[in-house]
Amino acid sequence: MNVFLWILQAVLAAMFAMAGVMKSTQPKDKLVDKLPWVADFSPAAVRFIGLVEFAAALGLILPAASDIAPVLTPLAATGLVITMILAAITHARRKEPSAIAFNAVLLALAAVVAWGRFGPNSF
Repeated sequence: MNVFLWILQAVLAAMFAMAGVMKSTQPKDKLVDKLPWVADFSPAAVRFIGLVEFAAALGLILPAASDIAPVLTPLAATGLVITMILAAITHARRKEPSAIAFNAVLLALAAVVAWGRFGPNSF
């Protein structure tokens, strides 16, 4: 189970790191083409969301790998669960069911990591 959780952590970290860097470095006008929901948010909010996602990506890997405050790993996963709930609410408001489904998958993966690292396979 430990190896499975590490694989999930790596996959989630890669996805959220890429998304976080994209949202925090590209201008809002360029993001609207790929991410239509960006039109509903200020540039500062979009950058903040990107920074949160990137920080969570780091939190999924670095604390556990370095054995420095490894409790931050399941906390990062829990933060991603909350982020995905908020993202699903935004997509529901915008009537984007395919985006909600994608958020639900990421939410489930992050919840498995949080459960596993808080519970039976903690560090």
